[in-house]
Amino acid sequence: MEDLPEPLLADILKRITRASDLNSLSLVSKQLYAFEGEHRDAIRIGCGLNPATEALTSLLSRFSNLSRVEINYSGWTPSHGEQFNEHCLCVLSSRCPLLSDLSLSFCSNIQDASLAYLARCTKLRCLKLISAPAISWCGLSLVAVVCKHLSVLHLVDCIAVSVDGWLAYLGRQGSLEKLVVKDCKGISQYDLLKFGPGWQKLQKFEFEINGNYWMRMSQDPSYVPGYPYSYDICCENLKDLRLAHIITEPEIGLRFLLGKCKALETLRLEYVIGLDESEMIALFQRCSNLKSISLWLMPLHCHSVHHGFQFRTPLTNGSLEALALSCPMLEVVELTFTFCDPDWPTEIGFTQKGILTLIQSCPIRALVLNGASIFYNSGMKGLSSCQFLETLEIVDCMSLTDAGMDFVIQAPRLSNLTLRKCNNVTDNGIVVLARSGKLESLTVIGCRQISQEGVHGAAKSVHYSTDTESHDSLKGMKVQCLGD
Repeated sequence: MEDLPEPLLADILKRITRASDLNSLSLVSKQLYAFEGEHRDAIRIGCGLNPATEALTSLLSRFSNLSRVEINYSGWTPSHGEQFNEHCLCVLSSRCPLLSDLSLSFCSNIQDASLAYLARCTKLRCLKLISAPAISWCGLSLVAVVCKHLSVLHLVDCIAVSVDGWLAYLGRQGSLEKLVVKDCKGISQYDLLKFGPGWQKLQKFEFEINGNYWMRMSQDPSYVPGYPYSYDICCENLKDLRLAHIITEPEIGLRFLLGKCKALETLRLEYVIGLDESEMIALFQRCSNLKSISLWLMPLHCHSVHHGFQFRTPLTNGSLEALALSCPMLEVVELTFTFCDPDWPTEIGFTQKGILTLIQSCPIRALVLNGASIFYNSGMKGLSSCQFLETLEIVDCMSLTDAGMDFVIQAPRLSNLTLRKCNNVTDNGIVVLARSGKLESLTVIGCRQISQEGVHGAAKSVHYSTDTESHDSLKGMKVQCLGD
């Protein structure tokens, strides 16, 4: 390989993505060792650096052209030695002039003042702070000022962060295109209104709160009485929106986004309490470019003109019809239902017919049905005629039996199938899958009547587990213990 021209060697290195493979290649010769060090553009560093500052200095002296660096101290214990600290960040910022993407995870020794070193990283575009307990609004104010070209900001589990000027500054600066805020107790959905004109350029936004939001009579944990709310905000360029575990009733909060978006391509609403179906229908009618939708729903007390008060999920077939008519590019659909009693199918606002109308009207490639007790074997028969369906995941579905497997395997392009907690499907149903020889992959988890022997040879790639998943795991819920 040493005789190969450098451009070709560089191209080979770009195609090798596993760090272990790159490390092995660099040991072949001194030339490849030096060449790989010069051309590597990304590195992930864990808590094995000891002493941290000296080891990092030595490491970065070899990799001088890094543009992406991830520092992850998850699982750190005192036995690992000192943590990544401000001296390490000083070294990193001075030795990585091309740094554009930096992720700091579980770096509890990084203080507010340390972030001033990022002023040296003039090319920094993306900053991710994950479980950074010592970072507050002061540190983010430094970031807002010194990182002139920041376009991506992730804040996850930053418990000391609040909104005191830095978000408004970033909004006026207008450089952010992606903003993710998860489990930051000091940032409410109303605080995010301070982003102001920044919403106009934003293309991706995620906001998530975790806690006991799903319990009866829960109040919005981010609601502040007397807050001066204002919703004269433009977000017409927003393409990717995820709202998770928030309460928007009787207050409005981030629900205003659903009335403003026009260019959405990906929409994920995960247990958003207070959805209004008329607003959702209007949203779908505006967003004709929508390609992916994920709706996680639970039954609530709803009121309609025709049926009065009902206990059901807040969206009905009317929403599915609007999607079918207005979103011709829709390819990915996920419908998750929790706390819906299978003995009371009316607790789910959708019907099997409504779901099939959507799937058969759009070029759906991937479908996830979780807890859809209203979807039966006849529904699987309906899926058998879906011309575009390639990936299907069925979760927590007691109404599905072996007969459903007979139907769904007839879908022309189906190649990936996942069954989780489908306790009425047996080895006999899997035999049908194996006989077809169509599946590229099959995943079976927690299906009590399917054996490991039964899935053997059912697909080119098979993953099987008898593990019983918890309700929280199946439904993507994060329950906070009382008193936390």
